[in-house]
Amino acid sequence: MYAVHFYERNTLFISKLLNEVPTEGSEIKLKGRKGIVTQVSEVQENKYHVQIELEAIKKVPLVSALDKKKRK
Repeated sequence: MYAVHFYERNTLFISKLLNEVPTEGSEIKLKGRKGIVTQVSEVQENKYHVQIELEAIKKVPLVSALDKKKRK
C-alpha cells in the first residue's frame, strides 16, 4: 500500500492509500472530477506526491438573459 497525496497546483487536493501509484499522463477521477496526472515524485519508500490538473468546472447561469429584461 502506498500513501498518495494529490496536489492541484500547490494545494493538497486529497490523500489516499492505493495499491498502485498512478503514472504520468494517465487520466484519473477524484471526488467526481476528471483530471490528468502531470507529475509523480517519490518522497519516501511508500509516500508519493502526485501533481494533477483538473478539468475546469462549467458554471451554468441560473437565470437566462431573456428573463432579466424588463417587461412592459
